[in-house]
Amino acid sequence: RAQKLNQRLIAGQTYTDYDSWVLAIRNGGNGFNYILDWVSCFALAVNEENAAFGRVVTAPTNGAAGVIPAVLQYFITFCDGYSDEKIIQFIACASEVGSIFKKGATISAAMGGCQAEIGVSSAMAAAALTEVLGGSQRQVLMAAEIAMEHHLGLTCDPIGGLVQIPCIERNTMGAIKAITASQLALQSNPDKAKVSLDAVVNTMWETALDMNSKYKETSDGGLATNIPLSLPEC
Repeated sequence: RAQKLNQRLIAGQTYTDYDSWVLAIRNGGNGFNYILDWVSCFALAVNEENAAFGRVVTAPTNGAAGVIPAVLQYFITFCDGYSDEKIIQFIACASEVGSIFKKGATISAAMGGCQAEIGVSSAMAAAALTEVLGGSQRQVLMAAEIAMEHHLGLTCDPIGGLVQIPCIERNTMGAIKAITASQLALQSNPDKAKVSLDAVVNTMWETALDMNSKYKETSDGGLATNIPLSLPEC
């Protein structure tokens, strides 16, 4: 899907390397739907590579590896101020937020459902994007909190036990939510926030403990038992 979407969005333009590809994308403009399509394409590409047994970087897991690259590529392609230093800053910030969730809750879907994978990756990406767009430290934490708050309770119910459906598409949702969370934080006053990042980390862990094992990567519930697909169809 990502390859076909890329070809459709590029609309006949040619490119020979990464830089010319980014330039071709920019030539298409910055319309809202256009950007949404590209963010989805970036995320799909990473997780389709994972599903095809390719090499990806866990961020924080293989199943959620598309969110952070998609948001980073969004920043590089569509935002002002891109530099190699900003990329390092982005990755460092995302990593630190990920470590907060790993220490205070979990990044394993087998322990906490998909909130622990897509939810955490979305929080990591939201914080990192806010950082490189000039947000304050408190806005960075606020962005991470917003992203996770709206993934709480998300189940892990892979059809056929494979990290394909709904996992691949969920990365697109995590990326879009991360961008939205970042924008909300940048336009907000952290002093007026009602929920802290620490509180949402604790809530996520409590939710994980309460969650039925059917929704923790076992494929014993949810979409995994309600969608009649055979393994070849996945």
